[in-house]
Amino acid sequence: MDATIEREVIIRQLRRERPRRHFLRTSGIVFGLLVLHAWTVGGVMTLDGLSPRRLTNLQRFLGELRPHPLQERSWDWGVAVTWATALATRAAPAAATTLAISIVAITLAGLGGAVLGFAGARTLVSPEPYAPEARAPSAAVRASWTAWLWIVRALLIFFRAIPEYVWAFIALAVVGANVWAAVAALAIHNAGILGKLTAEVIENLEPQRFSALRALGATRLQIVLVAIRPSILPRVLLLFFYRWESCLREATVLGMLGIVSLGFYVQDARARQYYDVMLAMILTGSLLVMIGDVVSAGARGRVRRAR
Repeated sequence: MDATIEREVIIRQLRRERPRRHFLRTSGIVFGLLVLHAWTVGGVMTLDGLSPRRLTNLQRFLGELRPHPLQERSWDWGVAVTWATALATRAAPAAATTLAISIVAITLAGLGGAVLGFAGARTLVSPEPYAPEARAPSAAVRASWTAWLWIVRALLIFFRAIPEYVWAFIALAVVGANVWAAVAALAIHNAGILGKLTAEVIENLEPQRFSALRALGATRLQIVLVAIRPSILPRVLLLFFYRWESCLREATVLGMLGIVSLGFYVQDARARQYYDVMLAMILTGSLLVMIGDVVSAGARGRVRRAR
């Protein structure tokens, strides 16, 4: 019993003496007040969404999600299968197009991100990388390398700062409403993301082994090909497959701009108020993303085990 009391006393003492971070506590209180303000002033707490008219609309909408041939009759599996088979002939090509867009886009993004990542890594883009005891370069040489680094960094920020949806609007004006508009939008945005992440992976590498190669006379290109590239490949592949999952989802969304992917048929069904077709296309897109997630998880798992 005495040991228990002594332990409780020690715990209370440690609790009183624990470091207190007033900044974090104040930030949490301010954030809570902002959430409360947005919740009340923004009209979120109004109950207009539960009005009888809106509940009637919701009931009608849920009824129209039922396959159209079965909306005025009892459920019949034969009719349902016939309806689903006819719809699958439209959904399958759209799903294939969506998948193709994501694969081509992430491939181009991976290539562009790799080039920009190496060109934007601070530890690599310098007059004498990994050679701290080398003769100091002139001010003009240092300025030129610094300018190159910041140009690439600014380009990476520009690529990823503009959402895919906006890039798609721009691409539509250039190439028209075809799959290349979606490919370009996804490739540019993800090249900025992958380039930024690749540069950070390179910068986080331990420099000692690269300095040893540099001391033995290895050039910048030899260090990149022989030492840096194998070191970062597993991590970059993990990022690559993760971004491919995002491309697969966004390829569906971009179809709502008129590009013939699953999103196009979702928007078309919504405009025609064919809610049963809209739901089927949404579920097809969800299934495609889940399959992509399984493939991506398997690939990332193999990469981790191979490290």
